[in-house]
Amino acid sequence: MAGLFFEQFSVGQTFSHEIRRTVTDMDNILFSSLTYNPAAVHIDHEYAKGTEFGKPLMNSIFTLGLIIGLSVQDTTLGTTVGNLGMEDTKFPRPVFGGDTLRAETKVVSLRESKSRPTQGIVTFEHRGFNQRDEEVVYCRRNALMMRQPK
Repeated sequence: MAGLFFEQFSVGQTFSHEIRRTVTDMDNILFSSLTYNPAAVHIDHEYAKGTEFGKPLMNSIFTLGLIIGLSVQDTTLGTTVGNLGMEDTKFPRPVFGGDTLRAETKVVSLRESKSRPTQGIVTFEHRGFNQRDEEVVYCRRNALMMRQPK
């Protein structure tokens, strides 16, 4: 199991995730279609030419999901019970097809579950960066994690 159990995390622990991903126009169109988001700024190149960016913007929810996904192998693969919530999510810079994204994760807090003795809550701070090392997404995520079996 690649993921860590609740007890294996420590506040301040950081991860620079090795896997990177170049995003494509097809990712954008497919994700926007699958989520029923018809915003022309994501799926229409002709429309996007008339915007301040001149080309389609990557769907921000795709970007958020990708950055969290890039963290899974090092942190929660097989040991997460579920997401409890995300907060303070920001998209400080746009993402476009052809950008290559990478992720960093920091553990900001740990709390034993009051109602589930075999689980604990880890708060992660996820940051995504493009190929120019510009931050493109930030999110704090609360995850319900399995504790080590006894």
